Amino acid sequence: MTETTQRRNTTTSTTGKQDGAPQGRRSAGGPAETRGNTAIADTVVAKIAGMAAREVPEVHNLGGGMTRAVGAVRQHMPGGGTGVTQGVKVEVGERQAAVDLDVVVEYGSAITDTAADVRTNVVNAIERMTGLEVVEVNIAVDDVHLPDEEDESEPEQRRVA
Repeated sequence: MTETTQRRNTTTSTTGKQDGAPQGRRSAGGPAETRGNTAIADTVVAKIAGMAAREVPEVHNLGGGMTRAVGAVRQHMPGGGTGVTQGVKVEVGERQAAVDLDVVVEYGSAITDTAADVRTNVVNAIERMTGLEVVEVNIAVDDVHLPDEEDESEPEQRRVA
């Protein structure tokens, strides 16, 4: 008697691949997008959070009084930057992030509604852009901007006029 064995079908497809792997190579186990690590710096998350918070119309500015004053001076220095991260503190882990914001709201806006809008916008932006899970967004409302107040970050020549 002859014994017969069955072989798994390993015919080459029209793309030149055999069993789903490129010819001559072995699969490393998993799709390419899951191989390796991605590290996202705290400053990246802080910039995203700062921009997202400023997109809410009722937010006048970010940062406490002293922070805004220092930020205004820094903006006028060469290499000082734009202050996008002013009033933003973040803690970034491997998969999660936490955000603390110091906010100045416009007079007349509902603070709780504004905080909820900021929180939603910040969480959506960070999670969409980085893939990190945002575990909390803490908001401290430091001031209310009155309609007749001058902005502390305006240059001196505009104030004098």
